[in-house]
Amino acid sequence: MITVVIPYYQKESGILARALASIEAQQSPGMAVHVLVVDDASPISAESELENLNPKNHTLQIIRQSNGGPGSARNTGINNAPPQTRYIAFLDSDDEWSTDHLLRAVAAMGAGFDFYFADHYQLGSTIGAFSRAGRIKPIDHPKIDIPQENIHAYQGDLLDQIIRGNVIGTSTVVYDFVRFQDKRFKVEFTNAGEDYLFWMDIAHSGARTSFSNQSEATYGRGVNIYAGTGWGSEKNLLRIHNEIKYKKLICKIFPITPFQHSHINIDLKNLRLSFGQDLLHRIFHRKKLPYSLLREHFLLDPSSFLLLPLVLASSLTRRKGY
Repeated sequence: MITVVIPYYQKESGILARALASIEAQQSPGMAVHVLVVDDASPISAESELENLNPKNHTLQIIRQSNGGPGSARNTGINNAPPQTRYIAFLDSDDEWSTDHLLRAVAAMGAGFDFYFADHYQLGSTIGAFSRAGRIKPIDHPKIDIPQENIHAYQGDLLDQIIRGNVIGTSTVVYDFVRFQDKRFKVEFTNAGEDYLFWMDIAHSGARTSFSNQSEATYGRGVNIYAGTGWGSEKNLLRIHNEIKYKKLICKIFPITPFQHSHINIDLKNLRLSFGQDLLHRIFHRKKLPYSLLREHFLLDPSSFLLLPLVLASSLTRRKGY
C-alpha cells in the first residue's frame, strides 16, 4: 500500500476537493492507495469538502486533531499509516498531482530507491521549479533504466544540496516507510525548516534518492505558514528567529563540511541583519515589541543583538541620503 498524507487547514471551500480529485485521477501505481486527511482544526472542515466525493481508486480516512501546524499533521498521518503501508507520499491540500505521479514514483522506488521527489510548478508559474532555481541539472545525474522517462538517480551529496539550495518540493515526495519508520517532522520548526530537516535526516540515514525531471505537481493558493510574515508583520520576527534556530541546528546534528559551514554562516549573518532591521523598524514606528520572543532569541543567538549598532548606523545613513 502507498499511503498519501494530506495536512489540512483551509479557509476557502473547494481546495481540498481539487487535491483529492488529482489523487482519484492517478494512473494505477500497481499498489493500493490509502489517503489520510489530517484535519488540523481547519475553519472549513474536511468533512464538508468530501460530501459529494465518491472515490473509486483509493480509500479515504479523516483524522481530526487540535491545531498543531503542517508538520504535526503530517506526523499524525505517519503515526496512523495502515500496517500494510510500504511507501508514504505527501500532498498539501492546496496542491494537485499530475496523473502519473504515483506511477512514476513507485516505478523508481521499485528500481531500488528509498526516496523520490519531482519537479513542480510553483504558484502561478508555468516553468518548473528546477529550471527557475537552477540548482539541479538533470544531465549530471544518470537516468534510471525503467520504462518511465526522465527519472534520474541522484548523484552526489543530497544533504549538501538541501543545505546550499534545496530543490525538494514537499508535495512531490514519496519515501520508503518500511525503511524509515522512525522519521518524523520536527514540529518546533514549523515556520522554518521542518520539512528540510526531514529530508536531511533521511538523506543522512543513507537513502538512495531518485528524482523526476518532469513536473508532477502544481502548487495552488491556500493557507500557508508564511502568510502574514512579510516585512514589519507580527510574524516576521518569529520567522527569522526560527530560521536562525534551523540554521544553527544543522551545524549541531549533521556532519557538515567547512564549505557548508561557511555557507551557513553567511546565511546567519544575513538573517541577523534582517532581525535587527525588523526590530528597529518596530521601534521607530512605535510598534508593540514581542518581549517574550526577544528574550528567547537572546538566549538562542546573542550575536543578533550585537549587530544592532551596525544596523542602526546603516539605517541612519540611508535616512540622511548618503
